[in-house]
Amino acid sequence: MARALGLDFGTTNTVLAMADGANATHSMSFTSAAGTADSMRTALSFMKDPQLGASALKVEAGAAAIRQFIDNPGDCRFLQSIKTFAASALFQGTIVFGKRQSFEDLMEVFIRRLRAYAGDNWPSDVSRIVTGRPVHFAGTTADPALATQRYNEALSRFGFPEVHYVYEPVAAAFYFAQNLKADATVLVADFGGGTTDYSLIRFETVAGKLTAKPIGHAGVGIAGDHFDYRMIDNVVAPQIGKGSHFKSFDKILEVPSNYYSSFGRWNQLSIFKTSREFEDLRKLVRTALEPEKLELFVDLVDHDEGYPLYQAVSATKMALSANEEAAFDFGPLGRSGHRTIKRSDFEGWIGEDLARIEGALDEVLEKTQTRADGIDKVFLTGGTSFVPAVRRIFTERFDQDKIETGGELLSIAHGLALIGERDDIAQWTVQ
Repeated sequence: MARALGLDFGTTNTVLAMADGANATHSMSFTSAAGTADSMRTALSFMKDPQLGASALKVEAGAAAIRQFIDNPGDCRFLQSIKTFAASALFQGTIVFGKRQSFEDLMEVFIRRLRAYAGDNWPSDVSRIVTGRPVHFAGTTADPALATQRYNEALSRFGFPEVHYVYEPVAAAFYFAQNLKADATVLVADFGGGTTDYSLIRFETVAGKLTAKPIGHAGVGIAGDHFDYRMIDNVVAPQIGKGSHFKSFDKILEVPSNYYSSFGRWNQLSIFKTSREFEDLRKLVRTALEPEKLELFVDLVDHDEGYPLYQAVSATKMALSANEEAAFDFGPLGRSGHRTIKRSDFEGWIGEDLARIEGALDEVLEKTQTRADGIDKVFLTGGTSFVPAVRRIFTERFDQDKIETGGELLSIAHGLALIGERDDIAQWTVQ
C-alpha cells in the first residue's frame, strides 16, 4: 500500500492530509509564530532581516505571514491567493525585493515553509503526493496544461517519487462516500475561493470495496473571491475614483476601469503596487477632476490595505449569510467606509456570477443526461455554499433531505490522501 500525502493547495487555504490505512486519515499540523493549526492560509510574506544577512529574507506563510505583514507595514511584501496565477500565461512572475519569483518559486517557497512548520510531523517516507486541481482553473484565458506544468515543476523540487492529480470535487466526493450506507449517485459541488466545480459520480460497494464510476464533471472560474470583488466594485471603488474623470489636453476622459479590476481583486494588490499601471495612476492624480479620490486610491495601495479590505468584505459577506442586512466597516476609507449593506443588493451584484454557477450545474446534468430525481445525494462543500443565494440553486432543484454539507476545509485533502492509497489510483486521476 502506498504511503500517500494529499495536498489541497487552495486559493484561500491549504491543507495536507496523510492516509493512515483502513480508510483513516489525519490532517498535518503546522506550528508557526502564529500558533498551531491544521490548515494554512495560502499566503506568503517576505521581509528583509539584517540578522540573516544583507540579501536574506525572512519568509513566513499562512497566519504567520499575515502577522508579519500587519506588524511591519511598508517593510513587508505580502502575497495571497497564489493559486489564481497558476493557469495564467500573463503571469510570468513578480519582483520581491529585487528578485523575480515565478509561480513555481512561490509554490515551492510556500510548501517549504509548511514543511518547516510541520517539523517532525512531515513524513519522510511518502511514495505518492496526490494534489487536487479544479475542473476549470480561475481566469478568462486559463491554461490547465500550463498550470499542471507549473505544479509539476514546483513539486519536483521535493523529490516525491510519484505525483498525481485528482479533480478537487472528485476528492471531496470520495471523502463524502466513506459514510454512505448504500450505493448512490452523488453530485458534489465544491465552492473554492477561485472556482466552482461539479462532479457526478456513481459509488458502489463491490466485494466490500468502494468502487466509483465518474459520470461527468463541469466547472467555472467563479466562486467566493468573485463575490468579494462585486462588493468592492460597488461599495469601495466609487469612493476611490471609479467613474470619475481626468483632463487630457482638451478632452475629458474617464479614469480607466482596469485600475479598479486590480484593486477589486485584493489578492493582486501587492503585485499591482509594483506595476507600471500603478505608476501611471500616480501621474493621473495631477490631471484628475476629483484628485482626492485617486489620492485615496494611491494611499490604500501604498499602505497595503488589501488584507484589511479582505477582512472587512469577508465579515460583511458572512454576516449577510445569516441576516438581511449587515454593516460594512473599512476605516481607511474614512466616513464613506461605514455603511449598511442589504442582502438583496448583494444578491443583485452577484447575479451574473450566480447565473454562471448555475449554468455549470446545468452543463454537468445535461452532458450526462441526468435528471434531478436521478441523484441520490448532493454534497456541498466550501465556504461559499453558505451564501443563501447559492444554496437556493440547489434547494430549488433537489429535495432538501438529499442535500448535505460539511468538510469545508478538510474534505478535499482527506479524499486525496485516501485515493492515494488505492491500487486503482489511475481510475481517479487526471492530467
